Amino acid sequence: MKLYSGIDLHSTNSYLAIIDGKGKRIFHEKLPNDITTIVQRLELFAGTLQGVVVESTYNWYWLVDGLMAAGFAVHLANPAAIQKYHGLKHADDKHDAFWLAEMLRLDILPEGYIYPKEERPIRDLLRKRGHLVALRSSMIISLQNIISRNCGIKVNVIDIKRLREDRVSPLLAMNEDLALAGQMSKESIDFLTRQIHSIEAVIERKLKLEDRYKLLLTVPGIGKIIALTIMLETGPVDRFQNVGNYASYCRLVSSRWTSNEKTKGKGNKKNGNKYLSWAFSEAAEFARRYDERARAYYNRKLRKTNFMVAHTALAHKLARAAYHIMRDQVEFVQEKIFT
Repeated sequence: MKLYSGIDLHSTNSYLAIIDGKGKRIFHEKLPNDITTIVQRLELFAGTLQGVVVESTYNWYWLVDGLMAAGFAVHLANPAAIQKYHGLKHADDKHDAFWLAEMLRLDILPEGYIYPKEERPIRDLLRKRGHLVALRSSMIISLQNIISRNCGIKVNVIDIKRLREDRVSPLLAMNEDLALAGQMSKESIDFLTRQIHSIEAVIERKLKLEDRYKLLLTVPGIGKIIALTIMLETGPVDRFQNVGNYASYCRLVSSRWTSNEKTKGKGNKKNGNKYLSWAFSEAAEFARRYDERARAYYNRKLRKTNFMVAHTALAHKLARAAYHIMRDQVEFVQEKIFT
């Protein structure tokens, strides 16, 4: 008889459950997060086991990779799309594991994309660059605020990030404590800048834009690093059924529920990929600064609403354009976006 397995994964342990083709519960056990132990349990049923479902939690890499290496058919469940039984009085890890297996048996399991193992490390390195950029930005804003409060001037970001010249210390030299605060901030910003440059050098040496993604560079606001981010975070673009699904995955679609022009609630606005959201947000900012038509579109939106909505609208436009460019292998056409 065919068997189906579900694993409810946690930080230190996993709950393994197995059912048969009729939904009868065959086996369940709480196990430590040790791939050898989990594989040994599953191998007891290997002859008839049709698949193993693992929920897409923050720590799924090691388990999915280990199970696939052992020869099991692994399915990555999308937790945002999973529907549980309504009216349940009680639920726990055992129920969750059996429900994962049951969805696989009924062929109603919403599945996530298992990103290729060999490409994940360079993607994580690029994510680390984004993390460092965010840290540096927060420190720059903090330093700008210190200078603004005490000197009444605003220092340009480019001047703060200069590595060969210190334009910060002279501004705060009138007070010993402020000078030390400025020095610590400047040294930290310079350190992060050097680390960011180091990561970029490694990425550019190891990673090249694939042919199907090179045309992203024709989109205003998208440079090499942002294009590489889009390539690594998107993966095969044909896994998205349409441009709306892709824009939603980029977190650029409103999560509000409305009826008769009234808000009736909202969905989970964090559904999707935060790194693609960041990439297109950065692209929108650069496009607004340096592309005339993008800036005109942004200004038209800004006259009707606030700057965040206008910024997101521009990012949404660029994401939709990127989808068609990656799918159809065409260059960016201004008239199709900003008219």
